[in-house]
Amino acid sequence: MLTLFHTPGACSQASLIALEEAGADYRIHLVSFATGDQNKAEFLAINPRGRVPALATEDGILSETPAILFYIAQRFPAAKLAPLDNIFALAQAQAFNSFISSTLHVAHAHGRRGSRWADDPAALEDMKRKVPETVAAAFAQIEENLFKGPWVLGENYSICDGYLHTVAGWMESDGIDPASFPKLFDHRQRMEERPALQRLRARESTGS
Repeated sequence: MLTLFHTPGACSQASLIALEEAGADYRIHLVSFATGDQNKAEFLAINPRGRVPALATEDGILSETPAILFYIAQRFPAAKLAPLDNIFALAQAQAFNSFISSTLHVAHAHGRRGSRWADDPAALEDMKRKVPETVAAAFAQIEENLFKGPWVLGENYSICDGYLHTVAGWMESDGIDPASFPKLFDHRQRMEERPALQRLRARESTGS
């Protein structure tokens, strides 16, 4: 059985959505940032970088969201979570997920994890002030250039959609009005209508 090391509200939500969409047999191991679980020896043995997600498989541990999403899509091909038979479309999916990971997520992290890049309190505050601008610029790139519609890659739902939905859920906390991005706002609403998301929301509400 697969085990996802997950923190609610973190980027690991994208991997959780993919597992649910795939109909995978999996379990969740919660990692509490509030109590510093990510820095404890038990979790560092799983992921020495001290970050979620991490996915325990029969062959070993995977980390980094784009890699985990690609693994899930390939392990459960019947779920059709990626265009596995079209190498160009598959590369586009990888490019989209890489953009979220390397650009959008990093811009978001400047507001909460600024100590990764600076120690000076003034520099940390300057990074926080810049977050609404830099994160909005990344979402504008998605809205205007990367999102095909009705789903990220076009007509078919994919692993990119759960990842986008996860990071789009951070907009308000980053000082961004979701309505400023009508395509992404519509995407958020349609994502919440998917059975996989509804199952996850029901599970969250019961704490199970």
